[in-house]
Amino acid sequence: MQDLDPVRARVLAEVAAAGDEAAIEAVRVTALGKKGEISLMMRELGKMSPEERQQAGPQLNALKDEINAAVTARRAALADEVLAKRLETEWLDVTLAPRPRQLGTIHPVSQVTDEVTAIFADLGFSVAEGPQVETDWYNFDALNIPPEHPARQEMDTFYMVRAEGDNRPPNVLRTHTSPVQIRHMEAHGAPCRVIAPGRVYRCDYDQTHTPMFHQVEGLAIDTDISMANLKWVLEEFCRAFFEVDGVELRFRASHFPFTEPSAEVDIRCSWAGGQLKIGEGDDWMEILGSGMVHPKVLAASGVDPEIYQGFAFGLGIDRIAMLKYGIPDLRAFFDSDLRWLKHYGFAALDMPTMHGGLSA
Repeated sequence: MQDLDPVRARVLAEVAAAGDEAAIEAVRVTALGKKGEISLMMRELGKMSPEERQQAGPQLNALKDEINAAVTARRAALADEVLAKRLETEWLDVTLAPRPRQLGTIHPVSQVTDEVTAIFADLGFSVAEGPQVETDWYNFDALNIPPEHPARQEMDTFYMVRAEGDNRPPNVLRTHTSPVQIRHMEAHGAPCRVIAPGRVYRCDYDQTHTPMFHQVEGLAIDTDISMANLKWVLEEFCRAFFEVDGVELRFRASHFPFTEPSAEVDIRCSWAGGQLKIGEGDDWMEILGSGMVHPKVLAASGVDPEIYQGFAFGLGIDRIAMLKYGIPDLRAFFDSDLRWLKHYGFAALDMPTMHGGLSA
């Protein structure tokens, strides 16, 4: 067998000189392919004597392995060279300031809902939730609303369609969050102290009314609750929400089927220069309805009216958002106008807290 050192030196030199993948593959095929130089040498092993084969075989295998290793190393080196050239032209300065990115904002309804929740949580109220599609019984009957009441007419309430032949009373899109109070008392009994924020639906649409809007209702039931407790709670809420120390409320006798006695609540304000100021002036503005829970409502919820009594109130989240943040038209809340949202929206980190300020 011929001396392998010259072959080794020549092939390794060709591998080292290969400038791309194609050149490396050509050298490999010439040396190790089926008809390559070293492959032909290995075929000659069968013609040798056992002693010659024992000597030549390991040498050829070692040469083959050495060439394969050189080819692999050269391919890796070429890949590194390609990457290095690419990095020279494609680079990024990570120390540069990022491109300005437009951030979203918290919708005023979400912000005010969180503010209201934070205030009432500080007053000891928990949050209760319920379905937006309600039965006729929870939305009306359990709240002492008689069948002839105008609120049960289709001109005021969205009724769900029943299948033909289904004579059950139709479900409704809840017209207030008061059904949540019924469900909570059914499930947990008395005493209780909860608020129920959420979406409600009524057939109305103008500058101060929309078919879907947001309410929060409060309920406190115990053995010794009076209208004085209701007045204190509402005064504390208005003082904290509007962030005004001097708050004066006026209770006017009214009628709601689910409370007795009932009262609409006005807050002292002024409109000097077209700007609303809470807690001063000679004007009054209605902000919510309230009263002592009707005994029939307690009985419908499984609470004994001979032992327990309590107060309830309800106010529009959208309405108090308009008052506090100077939003003129309720319909804009639901227009999805990005310009409006950017103007009236809140930063994501402006989370309302009692100690940090509700409208930071």
